[in-house]
Amino acid sequence: MHAFWLVLFSLTAGFTASGIVANLYRVCGFTTNTAGGRAFRAVILVLAGPNVLFESAMRGRLSDSWNPISFWLVTTVVLYWSFALGLLALEIAINI
Repeated sequence: MHAFWLVLFSLTAGFTASGIVANLYRVCGFTTNTAGGRAFRAVILVLAGPNVLFESAMRGRLSDSWNPISFWLVTTVVLYWSFALGLLALEIAINI
């Protein structure tokens, strides 16, 4: 049971970190007109990807433009990505 709670905590930590990075990126209003800006956006999207992808999937599912299989496939990818980010965040927090 301890492992289950650790996985659940890692998932939520990763998705929360992803949401924080995505919202900070949106609020700051960075531009991608230069090569450096595009590289920075790519790095940010690696961290903010689960939140951005799940938001897009939810919007598509609510408008009925996505079928349920596609939605659940993307949700599975988002969960795995969030789990990996959560493990990274926990590892950093433990080593600080």
